[in-house]
Amino acid sequence: MTIKHTGDHRPDVELARRAAEAGAEAVRAHAWATAERHDKGGGDFATAADLAAEAAILDLLRAAHPGDAFTAEESGRIGAVDADRRWLIDPLCGTLNYAVGSHLVAVNVALRERGRTVAAATADPYTGETFWTDGERAFVRQGGQDRSLVPSAHSALVDVNLDPPYPNAAAFRAARLLADPGFEAAFRPRVVSSTLAVAWVAAGRRAAYVTDGHLGDSVHFAAGLALCEAAGCTVTDLRGKPLHSGEGGLLAAADPDTHARLLDLIDRQYRRATP
Repeated sequence: MTIKHTGDHRPDVELARRAAEAGAEAVRAHAWATAERHDKGGGDFATAADLAAEAAILDLLRAAHPGDAFTAEESGRIGAVDADRRWLIDPLCGTLNYAVGSHLVAVNVALRERGRTVAAATADPYTGETFWTDGERAFVRQGGQDRSLVPSAHSALVDVNLDPPYPNAAAFRAARLLADPGFEAAFRPRVVSSTLAVAWVAAGRRAAYVTDGHLGDSVHFAAGLALCEAAGCTVTDLRGKPLHSGEGGLLAAADPDTHARLLDLIDRQYRRATP
């Protein structure tokens, strides 16, 4: 059944969901095979779908809250640097996938208020699913119906992000994790260059997700992290510390046992790197 919501941030949650779905609609409206590419340097690029989705999202958010601040993948930072409320927008996470016709992409919208994510949504343009959270509970909506997200490690599938940058490369490489005998004995790897995989951990479709990088206020990860935390996943940096407090990276696992097993495998790399 459809969930009824209470609390001060109910309008923000609804707005985040609507904005993500508007971005997803804009992505679907563009044909990937003829998508114009806009070079951003360093091998990175945006497509017409990225730009259209971001415009659709910003139009909704700014009309509702013109005084809020925004950080968007293509537009950058808008509004006061020290604003209490800041929207984080990734209009098409998985641009490389989209550009070759792979549907493993997501549209991410999150609201940070005084350092806390109080509303977030990740929309899948091609399944019609929208994963969303009010910062305390997490759901997936499809066909107007909401279901609670329930993490599970049953699949033993672990998504590992192999994209650069690698700030911890001297001690940890995600690619080496895949070749570790301990990993091979317990898990099966998947590689999805999209934060859709983070939502899948919250939904029980993946056992865990691992990535290097500095993710503080990241437009790519803010919504997915909020989903995982609200769903009850175990979420830390690569050293098992609270996010954004140490060496960076992310280990999001469906349960504490899966987290502990993967953290031990990651620790092996750090131990080998220590003189």
